[in-house]
Amino acid sequence: MSLIPQKTPWGPILVLGGVWGLSEAALGMYLRQCASTVSGSVMTGAALFFLAAAWTISPRIATAAAMVAVAASFKLFDALLLGLPVLHGAIGNPIFAIVMEGAAFVLIVSVLSKALAAKPAGQGLAGGLSALVAVNLFPLVKFATGVAPCVTGTAYPLSLYYAPLAIGLSALTVPLGVLAGAALGAPERAAWRVRWLSPAALALSFAALAALRLL
Repeated sequence: MSLIPQKTPWGPILVLGGVWGLSEAALGMYLRQCASTVSGSVMTGAALFFLAAAWTISPRIATAAAMVAVAASFKLFDALLLGLPVLHGAIGNPIFAIVMEGAAFVLIVSVLSKALAAKPAGQGLAGGLSALVAVNLFPLVKFATGVAPCVTGTAYPLSLYYAPLAIGLSALTVPLGVLAGAALGAPERAAWRVRWLSPAALALSFAALAALRLL
């Protein structure tokens, strides 16, 4: 899945991490306790899109870790805006999900053959498998935050109940993320602009989140 084997270009990665974090906050802006129905599955698909884009630009564990850190920082900022503790279900649980999505993606792309990962079908497979691992890890959140995962009426975790949706979406979003990463990282002029504009883009993302919460 590596298309741009250069030293880590932090500009595009900061932009991608910021948009990921903002999308996580925007999708969950009305959620104060639990994810509602399919929202968690949609967030998983979105997360893997951004991770795939960043990995295409710079296929390094440090890249995925930076993406996770930036996205999680938006949830921490959200906690500040909402006056919620970090281990609140609307903050700690999504951060745990972000970490698990990053870990699952790195695990799968690390074991997937490069020849397979270079093909759209292989990228779709990576997305589906990453989602499968992530949704199965998420029920462990209770041990990390003390807050149980959201459940259906039958007390079955939502992350597992809607796992097929998360897997299907991620099988589509990861190949799209690879295309987005290639487009964002390959052209030298575009990369130059993103490098210089990334701090402003990140600041605007935080400002957009603040505006969403204050409106």
